[in-house]
Amino acid sequence: MQFSKRLLNLAAEAEASLAGHFARIDAVAFANSARVLDTFRAHRVSDAHFAGTSGYGYDDRGRETLDAIYADLFGAEAAFVRHSIVNGTQALTIGLFGLLRPGDIMLSAAGKPYDTLEEVIGITGKAGDGSLRDFGVEYRQVELDGDDFDYPAVERAIAECGDRLKVVFVQRSKGYLNRCTLTVDQIAKFAEFVHARCSAYVVVDNCYGEFTEEREPTAVGADLCIGSLIKNPGGGMAESGGYIAGRARAVELCSYRLTSVGVGLEVGATLGQNKSIYKGLFYAPHTVAQALKTAHFAAYIFSSLGYAVEPAWDVPRSDIIQAVRMKTAEGLIAFCQGIQAGSPVDAYVSPEPWAMPGYSDEVIMAAGAFTQGSSIELSADGPLRPPYTAFFQGGLTYESGKVGVLSAAQTVLDRGLC
Repeated sequence: MQFSKRLLNLAAEAEASLAGHFARIDAVAFANSARVLDTFRAHRVSDAHFAGTSGYGYDDRGRETLDAIYADLFGAEAAFVRHSIVNGTQALTIGLFGLLRPGDIMLSAAGKPYDTLEEVIGITGKAGDGSLRDFGVEYRQVELDGDDFDYPAVERAIAECGDRLKVVFVQRSKGYLNRCTLTVDQIAKFAEFVHARCSAYVVVDNCYGEFTEEREPTAVGADLCIGSLIKNPGGGMAESGGYIAGRARAVELCSYRLTSVGVGLEVGATLGQNKSIYKGLFYAPHTVAQALKTAHFAAYIFSSLGYAVEPAWDVPRSDIIQAVRMKTAEGLIAFCQGIQAGSPVDAYVSPEPWAMPGYSDEVIMAAGAFTQGSSIELSADGPLRPPYTAFFQGGLTYESGKVGVLSAAQTVLDRGLC
């Protein structure tokens, strides 16, 4: 793979400028790795925990210990981790349907949730498909006020909803929106604000945020934290799965949606998947650090090429997503095709926009990953709508992430889009 002298010089300049930020990321990774090791030690993790079970999966020691480890790491009362959860959207669906009942109100306090939740909630989609709206759950939404919650608007919404308000939903990451990612400190302040005014559960979509800071939202007041194992906490090793962590009663209610009422977490065969989930959690703090460094590097390179980026290259991160506004559909396509060309798997194919299920616009996705859809691996995607933003994330190693970023930049340069 050949890169121009201009790009190689820019890469050297970027790494010199980012040295301090990389050192801060390494310090967080060290602290989180120490927490993971302390938790493994406290729960006496051994080879016996890696054995799989079949059928009902009763008395699966590895599964039960993994649940307890996640609860401790997330500062939660309880948790469950299951390889059978197919993606983050299903994990969130389990959580929302577990807590909400007919007549309840769900309030999204950080603007519109991620696109794939729209049909789950009933914002879009056909009546009768089984959305929350079909089951009599109402939905309200409050936009962010700049880079933070709009506290007066949330307070008014809480008062208007009254006792029917059951879930206050917070999407931590920007998703497909051109907005900031919320920090753990911001979520802590917000959870305290909500709990002082109502008894609703504060539920956080934690996808892309795990291990970017030294605490998770459930450690600072959130009632439930939900995410995917093929993002941050799987460390690039988990082949599928998701988790839910939080207050014991909330997790119990979600477990009844996962399996059935009265059964909950007593069953669930692990089918030999425990080892990769344990190993992925062990790797996760380091792998997330690699992805964060790659994101900083991408921000520096593309801002230097004249593109608007969010966040800026010198801003600390609370998720692994880097947004690059490519200005045109051609620019977005070139970016994603360049990422694909710099990937370890399927580098020879060229992604094209398509009508992906669950999305309202055509989407282009670059993901030359070992595990299909694994966002902690090098990937980029974006809907074909103005301002044609590429949402870039991942990188199992910084070195491979750097190659991917330079490949995207070289493709954009070669097509005369800079």
